[in-house]
Amino acid sequence: MRARNLAHLCPGCFMNRSSRQIAVRATYMRGGTSKGVFFTPEDLPEAVRDAPALRDALLMRVVGSPDPYGKQIDGMGGATSSTSKVVLVRRSHRADCDVDYWFGAVSVERPVIDWSGNCGNLTAAVAPFAITRGLVEAPAEGRAVVRIWQANIGRKIIAHVPMQGGEVQETGDFELDGVSFPAAEIRLEFLDPAAEEGSDGGAMFPSGRPIDVLEVPGLGRIEATLIDAGNPTIFVDAAALGFRGTELQPEINQDEAVLARCESLRACGAVAMGLARTAGEATESRPHTPKLAFVAPPTSFTASDGRRVEAEAIDLCARILSMGKLHHAMTGTGAIALAVAAAIPGTVVSRLFGAGGPRGEIRIGHPSGRLTVGAAAACLGGAWRVERATMSRSARRLMDGYVFVPGDYVHPPR
Repeated sequence: MRARNLAHLCPGCFMNRSSRQIAVRATYMRGGTSKGVFFTPEDLPEAVRDAPALRDALLMRVVGSPDPYGKQIDGMGGATSSTSKVVLVRRSHRADCDVDYWFGAVSVERPVIDWSGNCGNLTAAVAPFAITRGLVEAPAEGRAVVRIWQANIGRKIIAHVPMQGGEVQETGDFELDGVSFPAAEIRLEFLDPAAEEGSDGGAMFPSGRPIDVLEVPGLGRIEATLIDAGNPTIFVDAAALGFRGTELQPEINQDEAVLARCESLRACGAVAMGLARTAGEATESRPHTPKLAFVAPPTSFTASDGRRVEAEAIDLCARILSMGKLHHAMTGTGAIALAVAAAIPGTVVSRLFGAGGPRGEIRIGHPSGRLTVGAAAACLGGAWRVERATMSRSARRLMDGYVFVPGDYVHPPR
């Protein structure tokens, strides 16, 4: 699945709206520091299941996009990149996996769903959703091990889900910075998370180099690590953009000129990674990936909730942009890409650790606090290979039942 411009199916085009609403089975879930609306393909009206443009138009209407006001008042979305998301999960057709999972990043203002990448945060909710909806069997007590095929990027992920009394354990004492309340810990293993030759966009380093120099309009020559691990991601030094690496959302997201420069860099990186033909195409049709992140040495800062994060408690500072805005924490796949980049010598990330490189898990300082993530990498025959990357998240059902959409979104006027 790839991003589609659905202007011809946007709400303003449906002039003869049906007075009848259609109920669509859905589950609203938090996964990590994100929220999204979860469906099985069978939940969707039969008329849209095999019609991608119609399906995407319906899913956008569920979320409340496109919204020129940027609020998603008439939908389930929360008007941020972290809360404007949809997920499809089904029993897997693969012998080595239990479920197949598709993730869609829904633009708030524009009629686009970008299916080009994964959401590491919502990945934590996939297995609990699958267990609760009866797509996989799970033990009554202990931990359920669910093998997930991430169909957007063709990667296998293992989720370890706590079970109690025959149900997914959703409450607990695991605290995740960026989430207000504790919950039960879900351990995620991203197996072989880096891209291989022949995959969409090429190998782990599409250019074959750990660092490239991009010629970016308005910024000049910028050193960048272009890596495809977890999601395609562009890493640059914070100082190269005039940043400290300790910025919070208001400092970046309220400055349109800064956001424009960041998007120019991201779009140039997308072209260099072979993910878009032109910078304009990357901006218009591929807003979700690649991500742009900037990193800096460990520095003390005050997190968005007012807590102090000391330099001694982290290994580096990192900030990442998602769907054109600075993320309020750290995307899950961004953390995976960062861990992989840290484990491989010569990248923008690994050079922050000096000649010895990081040992084991790394502690990331992000706008909401801290996050620990790890990656196991080895150099085999002169090429680096990443066996797995790991991190912990939590997930919780927020609502289970039905969402409603106007009937025109099931049978649009011709």
